[in-house]
Amino acid sequence: MTRILITGAAGGIGQALLREMPGGHEVLATDIRRPALLPDGAGFETLDVRGDDVERVIGDWNPEVVVHLASIVTPPKGSARAFEHAVDVEGSRKVIDACVAHGVRRIVVTSSGAAYGYHADNPVPLRETDALRGNEEFAYAFHKRLVEEMLAEARRDHPALEQVVLRVGTVLGKGIENQITALFRRDPLLGIIGSDSPFVFIWTRDLARILLRAATDGPPGIYNVAGDGALGTRDLAAALDRKVRWLSPSFLKLALGVAHPLGLSRYGPEQVRFLQYRPVLDNTKLKAQFGYVPDKTSAEVFALWREGAGL
Repeated sequence: MTRILITGAAGGIGQALLREMPGGHEVLATDIRRPALLPDGAGFETLDVRGDDVERVIGDWNPEVVVHLASIVTPPKGSARAFEHAVDVEGSRKVIDACVAHGVRRIVVTSSGAAYGYHADNPVPLRETDALRGNEEFAYAFHKRLVEEMLAEARRDHPALEQVVLRVGTVLGKGIENQITALFRRDPLLGIIGSDSPFVFIWTRDLARILLRAATDGPPGIYNVAGDGALGTRDLAAALDRKVRWLSPSFLKLALGVAHPLGLSRYGPEQVRFLQYRPVLDNTKLKAQFGYVPDKTSAEVFALWREGAGL
C-alpha cells in the first residue's frame, strides 16, 4: 500500500489516473475544485498550488508519494501569462519544496515533450539526454523547461527525494478537446510548406497506467512518454479523408501577425514554429528501462480520438 497525494486531480489526466487506481492505496486527490470522479476510499482536499495550502496539506497528510499534475495545458479565455507562470512554475516550486521539507519519498511530475522546444535543429527522434530548450515565446514549453531545471537542482541538492519525470507527447483519448484537437477539426487541414509537422500521441489510459506505475513500483528516472510512431500532416489528412491547404511559413506568419492583434485569431506569428518543428519523442527508455510498452501506437490513439470525435 502506498500513500499517494495527487495535485490537479480534477483535470483530465488526474481523472484518468483515479479511474486506474486500484484499491489498497491511500489516495488524497487535491485540486481547486472537487473531481467529478472520486473513487471509494479516496479523500479530497481543496488545494491551489499558488497558495500556502501546498505546505499545509502535504505537511498534514504526510504522503509517501506526490503525483504533481497541476498545470495550465490549455489556457482559459482571457488567461494571462503571469497566472500561467504562477501555476506552472511557482506552484511546482512550492510542491517540490514541500516534498523536501516533509520527507516525501518520491515525486512524479508530468513534464512535456514541449520542454525540448520547437527548433529546426532538434534531433529526430529526441532522447532524454537531449538538451531542454523550451522556447520563451511559448509559455507552456518555457514553463516546463523551468520546472525541469528546478527538478534537476532538487536531484543535486536533495537526492533522497526520488523523481519520476515524464516528458509526455500529445495526449489524446475519447472526449479530449483542446487547442491541438482544434487543428485536427479544420477542413482542409493546415500544412506548412517544407514541414511534415509530425505528432506523437499517447493514449489517456496508457498515460494513467504509466503514472500509476511511477507512483508505486516503477523505477525513478526521466522518460519520454509517447506511443510508437508519428503522424505527419499527410498521415493525418489521410486518416481524416481530408485535403491539406499548404501555406508558406512566411505567409502564415504575416497573416497571423495581422489577425492576432485584431482578435481574429488566438494564435500569433510565433505559433508557426509550433507546427514547423514538432518534437518527435523516442520511447525506447520508457519501454526498456521503465518497463511499460504503450498499448496503443500514435496512429491507433489518433484513430480512437477520431472515432470518439465523430470524424
